[in-house]
Amino acid sequence: MLHDILTVSFLTAFLSATVRLAVPIIYGGLGELVAEKTGILNIGMEGVMLSGAFFSFAGAWFSGSILVGLACGILGGMAVSMLHAFLSIRLAQDQTVSGLALNLFMLGVTSFLYKYMSMGQSYQKIPTLSEIRIPLLSRIPFIGEAFFARDVLTYVLYALLILTFVFYKKTNKGLSFAAIGENARAAASAGVPVHKYQYIAMMINGALGGIGGAFLVLTQLGVFTENMISGRGYIALAAVILGRYKPQGMFAAALLFGAANALQIRLQVVGIGISPYLLAILPYAITLIALIGAVGKRSEPEGLAKPYLKGAR
Repeated sequence: MLHDILTVSFLTAFLSATVRLAVPIIYGGLGELVAEKTGILNIGMEGVMLSGAFFSFAGAWFSGSILVGLACGILGGMAVSMLHAFLSIRLAQDQTVSGLALNLFMLGVTSFLYKYMSMGQSYQKIPTLSEIRIPLLSRIPFIGEAFFARDVLTYVLYALLILTFVFYKKTNKGLSFAAIGENARAAASAGVPVHKYQYIAMMINGALGGIGGAFLVLTQLGVFTENMISGRGYIALAAVILGRYKPQGMFAAALLFGAANALQIRLQVVGIGISPYLLAILPYAITLIALIGAVGKRSEPEGLAKPYLKGAR
């Protein structure tokens, strides 16, 4: 089997699948990073992405437009994130409990709405985004096919990663957002509108998470299925932790998880003599191993998941 794996065609297909499978995780991870930089922990990314997936499908199905579907997915993700923001910021509730509750809530809501929408039809499919090959770059051996023969949402993601890096590294506004996550009270003393920036961060969190969910529908599958996020929201959280709360680190960690998923798929394709059930747990096993390896390397914001109450001491 080794000679089937160590071939140019296998490695090219493997890298291409790695990027494709990592994109929704990167979108979710980028949204989570923005939220956590302002001290808001959103374990509900699973629910945010699931909402984005369902409403993008519903929007595209009823309108016949992928663009409308994408807009609906963004709004669906934002709605869930803003509900979490209201509970976490306005009501100062436990952010972990709020996130988990929203995950379960959206699983039930999307399953119900999809069954109601399908009206007994077992299979509904919408058109998906086509790939756009960048001249010259797409012909680079190995990486060209993987990174530069992709859809428009993937190219937008590349730009967002660069912009996020520059925003936090090079701008005063980015430093203000990051300061909230470290010490909200000190940031407020310096004139930073803490709650306003936290709500803005959560809007971005929802928009990016919504696109992550919509990507699965509008680019990869063209269909919606119940619980189709299948843990990607939690893996996005892990990518942020493993990436040490930096856009470039999160990107690399998400690619690692995408590679683990792509590997188990490709190994099944070549017919390697390992149970498919064991191969299916490979991405999650690597997630756990990576997180264990990050023990003792704490880099999260000091004020993460600690509500800021104006006037409180």
